[in-house]
Amino acid sequence: MLDQKQIDLLRAQDVPAQQHFINGASVAGAGGGRDVVSPIDGRVLTTISAGTPADMEQAIAAARAAFDDGRWSGMAPAGRKKILHRLADLIERDALALSVLGVRDNGTEINMAFKAEAGSAAGTFRYYAEAIDKVYGEIAPTAPDVLGLIHRQAIGVVGAIVPWNFPLMIGAWKVAPALAAGNCVVLKPADTASLSLLRLAELASEAGLPDGVLNVVTGRGSVIGETLALSMEVDVLAFTGSGGTGRRLLEYSARSNMKRCYLELGGKSPNVVFADAPDLDRAAKVTAMGIFRNSGQVCVAGSRLLVEQSIHDEFVAAVARHGAALRVGDPLDLNSDVGAVNSRAQLDANLRYVEIALSEGAECITGGKAILGETGGYYMQPTVMAGVGAGDTIFRDEVFGPVLAVTPFDGEAEAVRLANTSDFGLAGAVWTADLSRAHRMVRAIRAGVVHVNTYGGADGTVPLAGAKQSGNGADKSLHALDKFVDLKAAWIQL
Repeated sequence: MLDQKQIDLLRAQDVPAQQHFINGASVAGAGGGRDVVSPIDGRVLTTISAGTPADMEQAIAAARAAFDDGRWSGMAPAGRKKILHRLADLIERDALALSVLGVRDNGTEINMAFKAEAGSAAGTFRYYAEAIDKVYGEIAPTAPDVLGLIHRQAIGVVGAIVPWNFPLMIGAWKVAPALAAGNCVVLKPADTASLSLLRLAELASEAGLPDGVLNVVTGRGSVIGETLALSMEVDVLAFTGSGGTGRRLLEYSARSNMKRCYLELGGKSPNVVFADAPDLDRAAKVTAMGIFRNSGQVCVAGSRLLVEQSIHDEFVAAVARHGAALRVGDPLDLNSDVGAVNSRAQLDANLRYVEIALSEGAECITGGKAILGETGGYYMQPTVMAGVGAGDTIFRDEVFGPVLAVTPFDGEAEAVRLANTSDFGLAGAVWTADLSRAHRMVRAIRAGVVHVNTYGGADGTVPLAGAKQSGNGADKSLHALDKFVDLKAAWIQL
C-alpha cells in the first residue's frame, strides 16, 4: 500500500541535472541542457541534455560495437536471463522512487503510475527474461537426406522512440524483448518525459548489463530522432507516438538502409454500449475511467462512446456523473483520481478541441475547462461532449486529453459502421449480455484489442497491435519478440 509520507519525502528531493547514458556512463553531450518543467506546478524540475546528432551517433556507435563483439548477443540465454531478472528486481526495489520521479516529470496520478509504470516495467522485464530460454528454433519437414534448420537470431541495433504518457511502461515494451532477443538498444525518450528512462539505464548497468547494450539519448525528436532513424547502423526502429512522426520514420527508413519500422500510432477507440449491457451503472463508471484516467493521455483510451439510442440519455448522464465525481488534482496526492495534463501545449490543444466541438454543434454535458490555474500546473476537467456526429472533428481526431465524444446509434449494423468510421484501429470495447453479439462485434470492429464488458486491463500475455493507421507489429506477449529477430535457414545436405 502506498504511503503519502514516503511520497512526500521523495517529492521533496532535488533532481540533479541529467545527462545522456552512453556506453555504460553518464555523458554530458555537446548541446548543453534543457529545462524540465513539471506539469504539477509549472516549475523547472531539473535539466536534461539537449541531444545533438553527434551525441546520437556516439550512442549508435556504442551499441553497434557492443553488438558486433558479442558481449550481449553472444552470451548464453541463461546469462541474459539472469541479468534481466536482476533488472526487474531493481525496478521493484526502487518502484516508488521511479514512480514519483516519473509523475513529477509527466503528471500521471501516482496510484496509476505505481502500477502502470514501475510495476508494469518490472513485470515486462521478468516476462521476457523467462521467455529467453523457452523460445526454440525449428526443424523443417524436409526430405530424409536434408536437414532444414530455422534459427532465430538477434538483428543488431534497435532504435526505440517512446512517448511521454507512460515512458517506463512503453519503454519496457520496446527494450525488454529487444534485449531478450540479444540486440543492443538506443533509446530516445520523449522530450517531456525522460527522467525515469535515464534511471532505468542506470539500473540496467547495476544489474550487470554490459556497457553499450542500452543507451539513452535525450532531446528533441526533430534533431536526434531523425539522426537515429536515418542511421545506416540501426537495423530496427520501434516507435510509439503520433501518425505524423510515424510517417516521417517510414520515409527515413526508405532513405537510409530500409530498416524495419514498427509503429504504434495511437487511436480513436470506440466504446460501444448496447441497451442489454449487464450492469449499466458499472459500464458508465468503467467508461469514465476508460477515458479520464491519466487525463485521457492513454493510447487505447475509449475516446468515442457509441450508445444505443434507447438508453442514450440515461447512460450519458451516468458517465457525466461519474466523470464529474473524479477528483482532479496534484498527481502525487493519493486522494487524486486524475493528475495533470503533460504540458501547457497539450492542455491548450485539448481546450481548442472543445471549442471546435462546440462550434460544430456538440453539447458539453460536463467539464470543458482548465482548472487549478493557481497551482501553476496544467489541469483539465473531465469532459463529456454529446451530439457528436461522424463527420465532426472530435469524432475523427485523437485529442489525447480528457475529452469524450458521444454518438448515438440504432442497432448492431450502425454500431459497427460508426465504430469503424475512423482512420485508427488500436482498441475498442463492446458492452452486451448477448454472447453471440459480443463475438460478432469482436470480429467486426477493426482494432488490435477489443474489450468485452470492460475497458482496459489487458496484461502482457496478449499482444497490442494496431490496425489501419494505428500502426503495425505488436507490443507485449511473445509476439513482440518477432520484431527483434531474423529468421535464418540452414539447408544441410546429409
